[in-house]
Amino acid sequence: MNKYITYIFKSVLVAGALASTASCTDYLDKAPGSDIDENTPYMNFRNFQGFVEELYGGLPLYSASTWHCCWNFGEDEHVKDNQDDVRFLTIAIDNGNYRCMVDENLNGAGDQNFYGTPGGTLTGNMSSDTREHKKNLWAMGWAAIRKANMGIANLDKLQSATQEERDLLLGQMLFFRGFYHSLLMQYWGGLPYIDYLLPAGETPRLLRLSYQECADKAAQDMVDAAALLPIDWDQTTAGRLTLGNNNFRANKIMALAFAGKCLLYAGSPLMNYESTGSRSYNEEYCKRAADLLGEALSLSESTGRYELAPFEKRSDLFYYVEQGAKIPGLKEAILLENFAEFETRWQRNQSNDYLPFVVTSGLIVMPTANYVLNYGMANGEPIQDWTTADPVSGYDPAYPWRNRDPRFYTDITFDGIFCCKDASLPEGRRYAQLYTGGEWRTQASFKNCLTGLLETKFIPQLNERSSYQLLDQYSSGLVMALSLMRLSDVYLLYSEAAACGYGSPSGKSPKFHMTALQAVNKIRSNVNMPGFAARFTGSNDAFLPELYRERAVELAFEGHRFFDLRRWMLFTDRKYKVKTALEFDRTADFSLRNPSESRVANLREEVIVERNLDDRHYWLPLPTKDVNIYPELKQNPGW
Repeated sequence: MNKYITYIFKSVLVAGALASTASCTDYLDKAPGSDIDENTPYMNFRNFQGFVEELYGGLPLYSASTWHCCWNFGEDEHVKDNQDDVRFLTIAIDNGNYRCMVDENLNGAGDQNFYGTPGGTLTGNMSSDTREHKKNLWAMGWAAIRKANMGIANLDKLQSATQEERDLLLGQMLFFRGFYHSLLMQYWGGLPYIDYLLPAGETPRLLRLSYQECADKAAQDMVDAAALLPIDWDQTTAGRLTLGNNNFRANKIMALAFAGKCLLYAGSPLMNYESTGSRSYNEEYCKRAADLLGEALSLSESTGRYELAPFEKRSDLFYYVEQGAKIPGLKEAILLENFAEFETRWQRNQSNDYLPFVVTSGLIVMPTANYVLNYGMANGEPIQDWTTADPVSGYDPAYPWRNRDPRFYTDITFDGIFCCKDASLPEGRRYAQLYTGGEWRTQASFKNCLTGLLETKFIPQLNERSSYQLLDQYSSGLVMALSLMRLSDVYLLYSEAAACGYGSPSGKSPKFHMTALQAVNKIRSNVNMPGFAARFTGSNDAFLPELYRERAVELAFEGHRFFDLRRWMLFTDRKYKVKTALEFDRTADFSLRNPSESRVANLREEVIVERNLDDRHYWLPLPTKDVNIYPELKQNPGW
C-alpha cells in the first residue's frame, strides 16, 4: 500500500517507539524489547526520523472507524435513529450528550461503539496501522505531544547529522507539538501547554491556560517550525531518501497555514469570549492570523507548491474509484487525515451510509434541507427560503433544482437524478425517487431518506455496476480521504482574518497581495461562480454572513461546520439547532431527461429535529478520570 508517509525507516521504528511508550499509568512498566540500547533512535538522521515518523501516525482519522463513522456535528447532516442503533455521535450531539464522547460505558455497551469519538475508551496508538486505533484524539494528542517533547529533549544526542537534517527533525517536532495542542483546544478549549518533557512518575500540576494563551504558544511553535522546514522536501538532500513520497510531510507552508488558523480561532468570538469575556472578534489576533495565512498563500502562489483543483476534477479532491490505492487531493490537499487501512476502510460500510436500499448494512446519513439551502444560485446570489420566490436571485420554489451553484450538482443528489445504468432494474431504482411518497423515502426500512436529499460529495452519483446502490455493499473500488487542510480553506481563513483584522472586506495583510474580498472571490471563480454582489462588500456586517455561507458550501461535509458554528457562537441559535426536510410532489410534466428543470408542487420545509443544545455545549467536557487527577485541571463550565 502507498502509505501516508512511506515508512522507509521501518527497521528503526520499533526502537523509536520504545522511547514513547510510557503514559501516566505505565511509567514503571518495562516495555517489551527495552533491552535495546536507549541511544539507538539517536544514532543518525535515518534512525531519528524513524522516531519522528510516529508523529504522523497520530493524525486523526475522521472518516473511518471499526465499522461506520460520522464526523459532521453541525446542522449539516442528519443520521436516522432506527431505535436499535444510536451509536453515531451525530445523534448523541443532537441529544446534547457529550459525555459519551469522552467517558466510559455511557451508552450501555461502552463508548467504543460511538463512531467518530474524539475521546473515551477507544485505543489511541500512533504506531498502529489499524483504523480504530486512530479515534481517541484526547489520548493520542497528549501522547504525540509527549513524543515531540521527548525528541526535542534528546536532539542533542543525535550523533551523526548535517545541519539540514537537524533542522528537519526539530522543525517537524515543533510543528506537531503546536499542531496537536491546537487540535485538542478546538474541542476542549484552553489547556495546559506542555512544552517540555514531564518527568516520568510525577503527577503534573499544570494550570489550564486561556485559549488565547495556549494559542500563542502553539502558533509560536509552528512559526518556529516554519523557519526550519523546507517548502518541498523533494528539494532537500535528506528528502531524496524518500523522493516522490514527501507530499504530506510537515513543510513551511503547512506550518504557517496551521499557525494562522490557530490564531484566527483564538481571535474568533467564542475563543475571545473564553479568554477576555468579549463575544466579538479580536482584531489583533485576526491581524496576526491574516499575516501568517497571507505568507503561506504568497509562498504557495510564488512556488506552485499547492494549487486549487480545477472544478472539472473536483471529485479527485476526495475520492478515486477503481484506481488502486491512488491518493486523492491533487495539489490542493495540504494535510490529509490518517491513512490507516487506507485501501479498504471505506468498503466496510461507510460508502453505503449515504444511500438507501442497502439491505443488511449501514444506516442512512443525509444532508439537511436547511444546510443545503446554503447552495445558492448560479448567479452567485443566496436563497432566502425554500418556499418563497426571490426576484433578486431568480429562485423559484416550483423549480428548486434549477440554476443552482455548480457545487450543488456535484455534492447533492435530488429527485430524478440518474443513478444506475443497469436497464434491467426498475426505473424507481435507477433514478432517485426522493419526492414525498417516493420509493427511496418510504420503501427501504431503516435506510429510507428522511430529508428528500442525498449527499454524494464523497461517492459517485452514477454507478455503472449492476446494483441499484451507487456502490455495491463492501465494494473495494472506492478510496476516500478527508483533507485536514486544503488550499481553498486557507484562502477562506485568510479572507475572514483579513476582514476582521484589517477592518473591512477591502482589508489585506501586507504579507499577501489580495484583499479579503479578492481571496473569497478567487474560490468562487475557481468553481465557475461570480464574485460577491456589491451589497455584500461595503462592511463586515454585510460581508461576513456571505463569507460564512461560502465556507458552508465550499467545505460542506468535510468536518468544519461543527467548529465554525461554535467559534462564531452560532451553535445554540435556533436557526442552526434545527434540522429540516423537504416535502414535495412530482407534477404531471416531470421528466427524467432533465430533472433539474422539472417542476415540483406543494414544496414545504419541515423540522425533523430540534437539537438539545445550550451554552455548555460550546466545549466538550474533559474526561472525568483525568479531571480528577489534580484540582488545577478544571472541568469545563456546565459539566
